[in-house]
Amino acid sequence: MLSRLSIRDIVLIDRLDIDFAAGLAVLTGETGAGKSILLDSFALALGGRGDAALVRQGTDQGQVTAVFEVGAKHPARAVLKANDIVADDDLIVRRVQFADGRTRAFVNDQPVSVQILRQLGEALVEIHGQHDDRALVDVAQHRQLLDAYGELDGKADALGKLWHARRTAREAVETHRADVERAKREGDWLRHAVDELTKLAPEQGEETALAERRTLMMQSEKIASDLRDAHDVVGGSDSIVPVLSSAVRRLERRGAQVPQMVDPAVKAFDAALNSLEEARAHLEQALRLADFDPHELERIEERLFALRAAGRKYNTPVDNLAALAEKYTNDLDLIDAGEERLAALEKAAAAADDAYFAAAAALSKARQKAATALDKAVNGELKPLKLERATFSTQMVSDVSAAGPAGIDKVEFWVQTNPGTRPGPLMKVASGGELARFLLALKVVLADRGSAPTLVFDEIDTGVGGAVADAIGMRLARLGRGVQVLAVTHAPQVAARANRHYVISKDGKAGDKGKGKDKTKDQRVATSVTEVAADHRREEIARMLAGAEITAEARAAAERLIKSAAG
Repeated sequence: MLSRLSIRDIVLIDRLDIDFAAGLAVLTGETGAGKSILLDSFALALGGRGDAALVRQGTDQGQVTAVFEVGAKHPARAVLKANDIVADDDLIVRRVQFADGRTRAFVNDQPVSVQILRQLGEALVEIHGQHDDRALVDVAQHRQLLDAYGELDGKADALGKLWHARRTAREAVETHRADVERAKREGDWLRHAVDELTKLAPEQGEETALAERRTLMMQSEKIASDLRDAHDVVGGSDSIVPVLSSAVRRLERRGAQVPQMVDPAVKAFDAALNSLEEARAHLEQALRLADFDPHELERIEERLFALRAAGRKYNTPVDNLAALAEKYTNDLDLIDAGEERLAALEKAAAAADDAYFAAAAALSKARQKAATALDKAVNGELKPLKLERATFSTQMVSDVSAAGPAGIDKVEFWVQTNPGTRPGPLMKVASGGELARFLLALKVVLADRGSAPTLVFDEIDTGVGGAVADAIGMRLARLGRGVQVLAVTHAPQVAARANRHYVISKDGKAGDKGKGKDKTKDQRVATSVTEVAADHRREEIARMLAGAEITAEARAAAERLIKSAAG
């Protein structure tokens, strides 16, 4: 619910802070005091259209901040989560309106788009007046309201899942059918390609390995002679290793006599002999690699030519030939086994169809039952609201050809304002005052289902008499027991039933302008809001009854209204 509204420099509002609580709160005041400005400011904070004219004259910007207490499972939380907005406790929305027409929006001090602010506003608050149609003009909202009233939200959600499962099954059928048809068209070519690639049997990385082997073989011819000469030095008939070994043995025999002179040389010779042995092993390995069958090079070049020719033919890198062969084989399998797979997918799709349409029919039946109950409940609220000759009805048309995630039903609220007149859509048939009262009747019936946590009613009692105003007040109070209700009203009968009462007024503020002896007074008008209680509340209700001059009789009547509402 709304817990605090703060407004700075908006039209006639200089600085305004209002704390709200649960229940029914009314805002009253003389015509022109600024009630519309207050609601326009609130709408701005909820994502309404910005307007440079809203900025108070003489200032660069104005701003509106609204603080909400939001439960953990409230739909607004889903909007916050979807947009990565952190809100552990209160939810604070703020809108800044600049004098040049620009606006900026914030949620918990995080900059957001106006679209996100509007999504949150729609989840948090509903504003209704004689000419407000947002909750009624969208036929999809009528279906959702009916589902909420009939407690069918769970069934509607389950139907939505069945719809998506049905669509997925149908897409699988169409995709597989297209694959089978394509494979059939390309069957002869595919068989030739699979046969050719199977005989070629390309392997991943084969081209690179063959190219490296080919390069090595071509280079080895050039260095083989040098390798053999080097090997002769360390391991052939001309090797110096036997000479070095003999010298080491002689030194070792003398080592016992003068070790300090011999041992360092012996160690150095040993290291040299080990290195020469290691070099000999490497040279022998190199000679083995250089010693190849001349026909092997020819075979490698033929293999490379065949692989690269296939790559060009099938317009793919050589390393992808093995995967391509597998794909073509699978395509052939589609021809051989695709019809069987297609039949299985079509059977699954038919089962998904049956499940969806069975659930849709069951939901449609439940909606019909809920519509009957809703009509009865709403029509029961009309007589006290001076709509005793009017009839409310829920029109529901079921059409399987228009099936969708929400089912097969189109739901629209209709009214007949007088016997003998043609019934029609609520928005087209009801006048401004009637529309507001029809809306109130709906909201009373739907008070604990499908409603935003804060409802704002803007002068829906305009043009009605005392009895009807009292009936409106009673229903607003009933609404206030389930949700937070804010009502701008001129009806004392409505004001008397409020849990909290705020008076909106215009005050003149004098400010110094100029300096010294030329100082003058700058008169500025500002709107203020004051919460009233006890005698002050009685005085305001008496003013609403009597007008400018408050009489003793008006005060007594106000007292009776307050006591009657309390009883």
